Parts: sequence; C-alpha cells; structure tokens
Amino acid sequence: MTARPIPDSAQLVLPAPAKLNLLLHILGRRADGYHELQTLFQFLDHGDELGFALREDGEIRLHTAIAGVPHDSNLIVRAARRLQEASGCRLGADIWLDKRLPMGGGIGGGSSDAATTLLGLERLWRLGWDLDRLAALGLTLGADVPVFVRGHAAFAEGVGEKLQPVELEEPWFLVAVPQVAISTAAVFNDPELTRDTPASTVRSLLEGGGRNDCQPVVEKRYPEVRNALILLNKFVSARLTGTGACVFGSFPNRDDADKVARQLPATLPSFVARGCNISMLHRRLKELA
Repeated sequence: MTARPIPDSAQLVLPAPAKLNLLLHILGRRADGYHELQTLFQFLDHGDELGFALREDGEIRLHTAIAGVPHDSNLIVRAARRLQEASGCRLGADIWLDKRLPMGGGIGGGSSDAATTLLGLERLWRLGWDLDRLAALGLTLGADVPVFVRGHAAFAEGVGEKLQPVELEEPWFLVAVPQVAISTAAVFNDPELTRDTPASTVRSLLEGGGRNDCQPVVEKRYPEVRNALILLNKFVSARLTGTGACVFGSFPNRDDADKVARQLPATLPSFVARGCNISMLHRRLKELA
C-alpha cells in the first residue's frame, strides 16, 4: 500500500484531464520561430489530480516531487506564482499532485496541471477572475494551457491559442504509451517536417478527418512510436497525438477498446478513456458551484 498522494487536509481537489490532438496541421513557420498550426483538441475522462490548501504566509509549496524537475521549475509552481503576482494576492498554497499522465506524452499533462492550478487557486483565493483573464495568463505559461483553462473541445489556430469551441462525437479511445521521451523542439526543428499544409475550415477538417503532420518525423526518429503505431493499426486506425509519444485509436464503445487493450504487450502500457467535449475539471467546478 502506498500513501495517498493528496492528503485529507487538502481543501480543494480537482482533476487535470488529458487531451488528444485529433489532428495537427502545420501551415508554416513564423519569423519568431514558432509554427502556425491548426488542430482539434478533445479532452479525456482520465488525468492527473491536484489538491490545494490555503496558506496565510504567501508561500507556494508543491509537496509532490517530480523526478528531474526542480520544484521552482515545475509548471504548477510557476502557474501559482504567476497568478499570485498578476493578482497581487498575498495568500499562498500547499499543493499536492497525483501524477497519472506520462510526461512528454503529447496528452497535455504539464499544461493541464498548470490550468487546474490557475482555476483552483482562483477559486481558493477568491480572486473573481473570469476565464478570459485566466486563459491570457495561461498562454504565458504554454500554448496548450488556454484550452485547458476554457475547458471545451476546440478547433485551434495560431500557435494553438486561437480557440473556437466545437461539438465532436465522444467515442472511447485506447491510448498507448510508448516508453520513450520525445523532444518537441527537435520535432519542430526537423528539416523534413511538413510546414506547408494549406489552411482548412473547421467544417472541412471535421468531414475529412485530417492528419498529424508531425507523425512521419516522429516515426522516423523514434522506432518505439513507429512500432506502437504498426501494432495498433492492426486493430484500428491509429494516430499520434501532438508530437507524441502517445498514439491512439477510437472505438464506439468501451468494451471494444478494452478488448484491444488486453491484446497489447506488457511492454506497451495503455489506458482506455472516454472523449469529452467538456473537461472533467469544468464539470467538477460546476458541481462545486
């Protein structure tokens, strides 16, 4: 038996859901080095969990150590301090993390943790900030943070910050987790990366299915991902999410997804989760309200 990561002393416990990039088109490279893209975000009913407790001394303390990530560099701590500074709040927080999502998996673990921290502390500190203000602050922490702050499946453009809510089907997904760490910077700097996909409308992308422009580069660089895709493609049309390493396929029901999951080798961890247009975080906040 291991100790529960979040103690009973936590005053507020919130989920930090995973996301999938159902497609990822890269339209070009900007002068500042960032890429113009189009993507579809959908949440999963699976993710990390964070606990928060108020501190009167203004200190921000994350009590869960993450291997290889110094305390002050953790996105959770950075998000808390950024909100504290921007709001002028003199309160602090104790924070605990139940880490369930793989780091560097392309399913948004760090960005989701940061967004949950912003929304959780906004509530705990009673700041009265709206989602627009929190999303703008979240963008300073990472391009994927705003979609988690807003909590609705979205078509995204720009570097991922221009969001348009969409209503998608909510299938069950089998997400496989190749045991490899992928460098997002290396993928986006690869000379073979497609950077000239024509811009599409939301409607055409929803009808046509799209693709992930990063996938050929990742498959070439990381045989673990290529092998996972080959294996999963035996059962269902599989695709990379973000820059990976996670790959996924969709199913009409949980039983079908579970059946395929049981056939994957033990060397390829996986999980089954439902696609959600409204994130678990926002559902939980609505319950609390």
